[in-house]
Amino acid sequence: MRTFALTAAVLLTTLTAATPTHADTTHRGTRWVHNCARPAHTDTAACQALRVVSAATEREGYGPADLLAAYGLPADGGEGTTVAIIDAYDNPNAEADLGVYRAHYGLPACTTDSGCFRKTDQRGGTRIPRADGAWAGETALDLAMVSAIAPRAHLLLVEADSAGIADLGAAVNTAVAMGAKVVSISWGAPENGNAASYDTRYFDHPGVAIAVAAGDGGYGVIFPASSPHVTAVGGTSLRNDSSPRGWAEDVWSTSSTEGTGSGCSTKLTKPKWQADTGCTRRTVADVAAVADPETGVAVYQTYGGSGWYTYGGTSAAAPIIAATYALAGAPAVGSRPASFPYAHPDALNDVVSGSTASCRPAYLCTAGPGYDGPTGLGTPNGVGAFQG
Repeated sequence: MRTFALTAAVLLTTLTAATPTHADTTHRGTRWVHNCARPAHTDTAACQALRVVSAATEREGYGPADLLAAYGLPADGGEGTTVAIIDAYDNPNAEADLGVYRAHYGLPACTTDSGCFRKTDQRGGTRIPRADGAWAGETALDLAMVSAIAPRAHLLLVEADSAGIADLGAAVNTAVAMGAKVVSISWGAPENGNAASYDTRYFDHPGVAIAVAAGDGGYGVIFPASSPHVTAVGGTSLRNDSSPRGWAEDVWSTSSTEGTGSGCSTKLTKPKWQADTGCTRRTVADVAAVADPETGVAVYQTYGGSGWYTYGGTSAAAPIIAATYALAGAPAVGSRPASFPYAHPDALNDVVSGSTASCRPAYLCTAGPGYDGPTGLGTPNGVGAFQG
């Protein structure tokens, strides 16, 4: 059994790892850090990745077999679909680290030479942006989670010049133009007056499934998770239990300021498939997957890191859902994949316990039967909820 690099001494390297500016979190003997700093400017995004740096036990993060079992998903799927991962800055070790991850878990190789893996800049070219150790962890996490769920999918990594929404949005448009039918987004920014314009320019892509992290700041919404054109992905705590499913989930919440995002958009319209009455505009989230760092996932990262880590945050949940869309097959031309779960709520695991705050109406921050803000309609139970 491998041992994770769990100490602060091996967490940082002098030039490749950016020091997180968020406060560290310690909970039940496990400590983690936010990979990316809070946005310093309007219209700048932060990644939603949390990396464990010490733990009361050396429990390995969940690997592909765990995740497939927890969510009732088929193994060895995703063939014929291209999943795009959109992140800021370059991870120069992305392909090599992905190779280590996939080989460790017995997944088929996915390389540039085979045509399975491709890395490009936000224009679809080779002007790769500068490297960044903090965002490199996000990239490693995203690639690992898509690989875990849909190992036969092709991977398109589009690296934006910066964490500005305009650059990241341009990368989304490039990914779609290059043929991606599924897009994974694990970053977000505070919703502001530019949200509607950005939404129209970058996130309105019929026939493309775009899965977006709902955020790690607890109750409240971020953009582009608040876009009505995307599938907003909340977060859960996931643990083995003795139920017929073999797994239990509840809302991920560490504190009043850390946990899965949820709530009402103040800027963007409600999609016609949302019927809840607590928000006159868009409600977040739509579905959910594991995000709690205490029940996190295994990732291999050597740029800004030194090997195996456990990661959490809705940055883990979003690529899991993106890959589940890939398992379900490419969406039909002109379809609205964000609506698919609402047509098939019975094909999801309904999460009914846990809360991130006290709010009114309560379902916006507290789980219960049926739809709720933190976990939406629930977590995958097979691929049925992600088919048109």
